Amino acid sequence: MSDSKSLRSRISQHVRDIPRSGIRDFFDIVSSRDDVISLGIGEPDFVTPWHIREAAMLALERGATSYTSNMGLLALRRGIARYVEKKTGIAYNPEDEILITVGVSEALDLAVRALMEPGDEVLYHEPCYVSYNPLIIFARGTPVAVETKMENGFRLTRAELEEKVTPQTRILMLNYPNNPTGATLARADVEEIAAFAIAHDLIVITDEIYDDLTYDRDHFSIVSLPGMKERTIYLHGFSKAWAMTGFRMGYACAPPELIEAMMKIHQYTMLCAPILSQEASIEALRYAERDIAEMKAEYKRRRNFIHASFQEMGLPCLRPEGAFYAFADVSRYGLTSKEFALKLLDEQNVAVVPGTAFGACGEGFIRCSYATALDEIKEAMPRIARFIEKL
Repeated sequence: MSDSKSLRSRISQHVRDIPRSGIRDFFDIVSSRDDVISLGIGEPDFVTPWHIREAAMLALERGATSYTSNMGLLALRRGIARYVEKKTGIAYNPEDEILITVGVSEALDLAVRALMEPGDEVLYHEPCYVSYNPLIIFARGTPVAVETKMENGFRLTRAELEEKVTPQTRILMLNYPNNPTGATLARADVEEIAAFAIAHDLIVITDEIYDDLTYDRDHFSIVSLPGMKERTIYLHGFSKAWAMTGFRMGYACAPPELIEAMMKIHQYTMLCAPILSQEASIEALRYAERDIAEMKAEYKRRRNFIHASFQEMGLPCLRPEGAFYAFADVSRYGLTSKEFALKLLDEQNVAVVPGTAFGACGEGFIRCSYATALDEIKEAMPRIARFIEKL
């Protein structure tokens, strides 16, 4: 039993067959090199605003080191209720319709596990964040990817969904603004998708972690439409817009029956989110508009630069409307996405993420994060230009 082959055989097959994250796997290579300009990991280069860090320190000084309710601090849930209602027009009861989680990733995992029976199908769109497909499989569900295309702005349409839905479909997962493409949806798009969900009696899980980072038009949430609150789990958190990745703070808003089901799993696995992070998040909500506006303005400046640079190089790239990623088409060079990224890293010391990390239809693309400082982006773009000139 001590040899690695025997141990591997004891691992659950559905876990054994899941590949490692294409992002993390690639950046294990990056971490072994010096002087790399990284346009890879989607983590803000900003430090969490001082008043938020100070709130965490003050909470620690006054002895806030205990567990909280499984649901999270009521003061935080009340603040989230006000914040979400202001954005979406939908009122959630902080007593039983909001659950505080350890990042949005935990919220997504809880939502899927609370709803799935073995063999149930989940529709989700690709390219997408790396966790969606594995989380469905971990819950013993069947992932059904719906390919979105750059020529359509990576928008998800009802027609595409209708081609994939079956009697076994139970859930529709959405992520707009989108990681990795930077795509957003117009209200008309959202209305079509909502009508589809209602027609097929689906529960919608909508991951809107980037909704505060939209640049050219206001974000419109599917939960805002009539009849959708009752069938939607709205996921959000503090990592991206507030630069609070290390605080690991997320939340879910949904009808009480769904929140109760998610809380059951949460209380036996995670118990509660860290109290210091919850205290910091209460403070973050007090000055949300000011803090987010400052960082968003800088992201927009970087977005404009990186998109213009790709245009000058002749690389097709959707102008990102949200989040902080540019998804550039490099298919013309006869290399796979991974080959392109590894060769770029080797020859120019610039790290990007191969598009296949986000699903098979990401082949031929690379994702570049502009959560990186503008000075580094300005250095990276000429390096990429020199690299493709030689291909």
